[in-house]
Amino acid sequence: MKAMPSGKRFASSSAAHTMSTHESRAPNLDKASVPIYRPPSLRSSKTTRIEVAGGLCIAAYTTTTPLLPPSLATRKMLLSRVLPSNTTLLPSSSRTRAAPLRYHHVPVGRAVTAPVRFRSAMTVQARDAPPVLDIEPQPLKLLGRGTKLKIAVIGFGNFGQFLARTFAAQGHEVLAYSRTDYSDTARSLGVAFFDNQHDLCEQHPDVLLLSTSILSAEAVLRSLPIERLRRSTLFVDVLSVKEFPRNLFLQLLPPDFDILCTHPMFGPESGKHGWAGLPFVYDKVRIGDSDDRVERCHAFLEIFEREGCRMVEMSCAEHDETAAEIQFLTHTIGRVLAKLDLKSTPINTKGYETLLNLVQNTCSDSYELYNGLFIYNKNSTELIEKLDGALDTMKKELFERLHGIFREQLFDSSGGSSTKAGY
Repeated sequence: MKAMPSGKRFASSSAAHTMSTHESRAPNLDKASVPIYRPPSLRSSKTTRIEVAGGLCIAAYTTTTPLLPPSLATRKMLLSRVLPSNTTLLPSSSRTRAAPLRYHHVPVGRAVTAPVRFRSAMTVQARDAPPVLDIEPQPLKLLGRGTKLKIAVIGFGNFGQFLARTFAAQGHEVLAYSRTDYSDTARSLGVAFFDNQHDLCEQHPDVLLLSTSILSAEAVLRSLPIERLRRSTLFVDVLSVKEFPRNLFLQLLPPDFDILCTHPMFGPESGKHGWAGLPFVYDKVRIGDSDDRVERCHAFLEIFEREGCRMVEMSCAEHDETAAEIQFLTHTIGRVLAKLDLKSTPINTKGYETLLNLVQNTCSDSYELYNGLFIYNKNSTELIEKLDGALDTMKKELFERLHGIFREQLFDSSGGSSTKAGY
């Protein structure tokens, strides 16, 4: 890279916006490099200048001029040349931040240079371009009610598409990743599809939503390059069991990440005519105390509130205990009835049609889901044993009644015959 010494202040912002290709290789020495002050612990002689055009970086240079800590008044004066008058001056951070220039060649011999990774102070030379400051991006600071989120859906199958359709319809930016190529489907829904997890995570979504099967959730979560996400990213799951993903998140995610466990108690079939009145269960497992994190969590839950869902806050343990009865039992009965191969008849009753609909609704979900409800909810084993015992009890009652009727008919018939024989 070429060094650029300090020079005269530039004449106008238009000069920075009309840089030619030649200028990108040989910087205009008449333009000033305005450094942003960093604390002494990070201070060095290296300074990076960013040339901006139309809000995009078009050139960057490094100079080895000494960087001295200017006074606050001097800093305000320098920044006033490149920042709009209504810009709030943010404090510099004492923590190392990623700079646009990742590597710099430094001499290690007479004719040898080696690339060395470093982070340097940064400057912007365009009046109407967004300023680059030595501070980590904080997009959540601007969150408010009705704020549009950037939501990444991991697992873009049937249920992931079902949710993404509503997210996009409400104006949220939706990203999606799946092992299967759903790019055409995503395009039709207004969703950006990624076939690489790293590329998706580098988009820095506000919310990362895990919409995989229960059985594959752990493997998918372990494969995510979470180091490429913002440290404050909100992780959400929509699995049909809750203690399992809760424990998985707490075990695998660093403490900086927020965790929201949710369960929309409906699916593409039961929710095809709208979500109004359908239950949505959630547990705020770990949400930061700052206003921006609380507001982000609220903004995500508000998606379901706006659709008319019945919002139910419930602990993961309580959910699994209750869901075993209302969900696993429903799926079990539906699949048992499916084994009977029930058919519609010309004389269907309302109750029989309800059973046919139950078979259709439960069997339209994958067997993998049903299996996951059994394996990853400890209450399901106890429930299926109760169901088996209840069926045995019912059979016993029926056969006892049948035996009693046979005995009554047998003895009544025998008694009547004896009486007639005695006449």
